[in-house]
Amino acid sequence: MDSTIVGAVLLLIVIVLAAQTLKIVPQQHAWVLERLGRYHRTLTPGLSFAFPFVDRIAYKHILKEIPLEVPSQVCITRDNTQLQVDGVLYFQVTDPMKASYGSSNFVFAITQLSQTTLRSVIGKLELDKTFEERDFINHSIVSSLDQAAANWGVKVLRYEIKDLTPPKEILHAMQAQITAEREKRALIAASEGRKQEQINIASGGREASIQKSEGERQAAINQAQGQAAAILAVAEANSQAIQKIAAAIQSNGGMEAVNLKVAEQYVNAFANLAKQGTTLIVPGNLADMSSMIASALTIVNKGKGAVDAR
Repeated sequence: MDSTIVGAVLLLIVIVLAAQTLKIVPQQHAWVLERLGRYHRTLTPGLSFAFPFVDRIAYKHILKEIPLEVPSQVCITRDNTQLQVDGVLYFQVTDPMKASYGSSNFVFAITQLSQTTLRSVIGKLELDKTFEERDFINHSIVSSLDQAAANWGVKVLRYEIKDLTPPKEILHAMQAQITAEREKRALIAASEGRKQEQINIASGGREASIQKSEGERQAAINQAQGQAAAILAVAEANSQAIQKIAAAIQSNGGMEAVNLKVAEQYVNAFANLAKQGTTLIVPGNLADMSSMIASALTIVNKGKGAVDAR
């Protein structure tokens, strides 16, 4: 019975010593080992050994990326408007020793620093800019935290704003402003449409007037050209007729034919006078018809002499 108890005690001691000696660190973890109260080394993932009752695991850190929700807080913008802002911070432990001894609570320190930095950045911006400059706000917070967190063995990866909530009065005013802007854009679009319509109508009327005037101009040109061509044709015909008459006069017997034609027309002229009027005018020497014919032939001969002189 005594040997059984002793064996059990020895087995328990061996188990305790083994637990104190063998340390199995999981993947993406880091354990800080202290020896006699002082930092000794950092245990990496895998199997490690430690001296029982001399070494102890003081801190255990997770090396994965850790999301940290930053509590909501009230920030005041440059134009004295209150904003309810909350966000999410992503960080990672890069130096387990500094994370263990650089700060008593680096998570709390990062949270507080992110809140104060956020208030400072929001205070430099006006209300409208805070909604447009989210990337600038996130980058400013990460840059400020990264410098301070380096002493804590922590790397701040990014910061994301979750919500920016203005007061209800400001929210209603912003909604009214958005509605007014949309109505303004609608009115501008409608007026631009009417303006373009008037421009198109005026342009169409102008083009129609130009086309009409061009048509009238071309018609006038065509008419003038037709009249000129007709005049030229008549003149050409008259010229050819005169040339043929002149050639006929100069031919044998031509003068006698002219004399006969003139005498005939002279007689017909007096005959027409008798038909058209009630009063008959006759020359005093009507009995001497030969003298009247001779007078007409004299005029013809003068014309012929002028032609020959040319």
